[in-house]
Amino acid sequence: MNKLGINGMGRIGKLVLWNNLMNEEFEEFVVNIGRKTGNSIDAFINFIMTDSTYGFLDRFLYGYSGKTVNLEKIDEFSFKINDKLIRILVTDRNPKDINWKKYKVKLVVDCTGVFLDPSKNSSEPKGSIRGHLDSGAELVICSAPFKTKEKFPIDTTMTVFGINHTDIDFDKHKIISSASCTTTALSHMMKPLLDNIETSKIITASMSTIHAATNNQTILDSLPKSGSVDLRRNRSVFNNIIITSTGAAKALEYVLPEIKKIGFMADSVRIPSNTVSLVTLNLTFKTSLDTSGNPVINNEYLNDIYKSASENSNHKLLEFSSIQNVSSDFKGKRASVVIEGYETHTKTGFLSLPNSMLFESGVAGKIELPVTHAKIFGWYDNEFGNYVNSLSELIKYSIKNIK
Repeated sequence: MNKLGINGMGRIGKLVLWNNLMNEEFEEFVVNIGRKTGNSIDAFINFIMTDSTYGFLDRFLYGYSGKTVNLEKIDEFSFKINDKLIRILVTDRNPKDINWKKYKVKLVVDCTGVFLDPSKNSSEPKGSIRGHLDSGAELVICSAPFKTKEKFPIDTTMTVFGINHTDIDFDKHKIISSASCTTTALSHMMKPLLDNIETSKIITASMSTIHAATNNQTILDSLPKSGSVDLRRNRSVFNNIIITSTGAAKALEYVLPEIKKIGFMADSVRIPSNTVSLVTLNLTFKTSLDTSGNPVINNEYLNDIYKSASENSNHKLLEFSSIQNVSSDFKGKRASVVIEGYETHTKTGFLSLPNSMLFESGVAGKIELPVTHAKIFGWYDNEFGNYVNSLSELIKYSIKNIK
């Protein structure tokens, strides 16, 4: 019997459960929340059955067909949805104390967003992601990028499904990070360009994500905690556009090592929206000229790369759209990223360089180097459609490899 352990029931934990109820890969779910909720299990069931962003679970699974889920309460800490057992653990918050072995759980997804340093020992007083292995799990997937000052331990790796997930060595890697929603979108935007000879000649690269609000922001202005650096995250998410940082560029270097030589910059702009975000990718290419003297890289050339990649993708995680879209069109969209081809822009100029900077020609004068600047837009539902869908594909891939 396939069982999935989920540690933490925030936005990602809940949607991982929803998605895997849909996929029917697992017969049982063991969910650790480490505390009691409400006055009875009904409070947890209400949380699971409803969602302000994606609607009722019935509608999520069956659309507007009118079909409903089969809900059966078993006891104080367990119930069934469509005959799938969901067991709730409320005692322990430290991963080493959860006792996954007792419930015969091999694969655990840690969705707490707390245990992000894989170099920390499981004996850490506040807990470590390694504790899941000590308590009986065979493999742990972290639903966030690792944050560590040390090198990744040899038994860990970071992956984006559809990009580098086949690099996982299940005999060696026991703790896997599934990166972030933005890294997932960005890596699917970058890989087709890196795989093309012409567009792989990237001179500069940067991105901004126009990102929906998350639970680490505050509803109304609040006093920052001791040591807080980004004071803007304590300003009201309802009332502001907030410039902040993102670790997407750093994570991208691990997922796509070719990025390291480019020097990628990234930032995030938080907006008052509950889901769906937008990557604006800015690139400068060293381009070629065709026989007519026109730049090879133009709007059509870039869009053709993405069209081809979307048609040939094994996992259909990259999609291409030629119509005009708005953010709500992508709520629930099961894609790592959707390229907004209508808005792909390019502009080519010429950079004057002395011959001596390029080669020893002995000829006086300058060389006009054609340089193309490009802007590419990619939509992604940063909660379910992009991140949880990709994470769930990684979960399905992993459970088949640890049997």
